[in-house]
Amino acid sequence: MTIVPNETYHIYNQGNNGEKLFYGDEDYIIFLKLCRKYISPNCDILAYCLMPNHFHFLIHTNENSARTRQVGHLNLCELSNGFRLLQSTYAQYINNRENRTGSLFRQKIKAKSLDSGDENYGWIAFNYIHLNPLKAGLVEDLDYWKFSSFLDYAGVRSGTLCNKELAYELLTVDTKNFIKDTYSEFSEEKIKKIF
Repeated sequence: MTIVPNETYHIYNQGNNGEKLFYGDEDYIIFLKLCRKYISPNCDILAYCLMPNHFHFLIHTNENSARTRQVGHLNLCELSNGFRLLQSTYAQYINNRENRTGSLFRQKIKAKSLDSGDENYGWIAFNYIHLNPLKAGLVEDLDYWKFSSFLDYAGVRSGTLCNKELAYELLTVDTKNFIKDTYSEFSEEKIKKIF
């Protein structure tokens, strides 16, 4: 994953062969705690959504994100190493508990810079990420999906994983119309640009 400081990225991955990543509420919570440990020190998390078989993050990088370190024979940036540690630690936890072996995650995590062009692709990704549980038919209302930053921005919960102030600034989030704006539809053409 090539990372440039001071840019906004959509980062996502899924279970190997589309397999389940999260088996119950406790798994989502453990994954989020690992995010705080391995991802938060290396970037600002603007939004996230954990789905049964995949995850999405909208992050903003800083100087530390792109700083490199030697990990075995690999030269990784801190953000890549953070996601490597997140996935490997979580996979060990699930593999031990579920008596399974092998890869839990698809091998290559995806990262798409959203800072090119005139369109506010960060805002599109922000909404896309929050709408994921609704579009997948997991809930009829976003208020019912606990494993997303939507509830924090909607004022229902006061989570601290996301840097909401930075998100408001970078993405021009309208705090008064946040809930209505989240349900905005975007063209398939625009959505393709966030992947």
